[in-house]
Amino acid sequence: MSEPHQARIGDQQREEAISALNDHFAAGRLEIGEYEQRVGYASAAQTAQELAALFQDLPQPHPVFLPPPYPPTNPPTYPPPYPQTGYAQTGYAAPGYPPPGYPGYAQPGYLPPGYPGFSPDAPFGVDPFTGNPLSDKSRIAAGVLQLVLPFGIGRFYIGDTAIGIAQLLTCGGCGVWSLIDGIILLVNGGTDGEGRTLRD
Repeated sequence: MSEPHQARIGDQQREEAISALNDHFAAGRLEIGEYEQRVGYASAAQTAQELAALFQDLPQPHPVFLPPPYPPTNPPTYPPPYPQTGYAQTGYAAPGYPPPGYPGYAQPGYLPPGYPGFSPDAPFGVDPFTGNPLSDKSRIAAGVLQLVLPFGIGRFYIGDTAIGIAQLLTCGGCGVWSLIDGIILLVNGGTDGEGRTLRD
């Protein structure tokens, strides 16, 4: 005669085991991940020994058809309790990253004082060739204004009022001066009224 734990089981025994696992889950003895895994084992179990292994560390209720406790030869392994390694919990940073609010932690899009490249006098950066602060005016905007409105509007935009007035009085040199000036601003850039290099 075969060992009691080696006896094959049917759907009724599997359903009784799953019902007992439901009771343990409702009582808080099993985490959701472990509960789901044990239910999966119970659904696929073929012998009473396989079902008994699912209740080795649990008190009553056990399925009534299970024989007295018998240590399984190869008890199943379960995943580690949640949270698993590699996942950050709410309020905690992932490994290798300081938590929000920690000294040295920069919010996205913010360049803290003391960070390389930061200067309160050059919020738009510095010219890599001269080291002077870049202008808050864009060379692309200035060039487009010169091409679309040939009355020196691009020059007024960057604060170069002398050339702007000259182009306004001459209608941009009949359009030719403003056209060439706009192309130069788009391609090579220039400086604003304070002598700062136009930014891209």
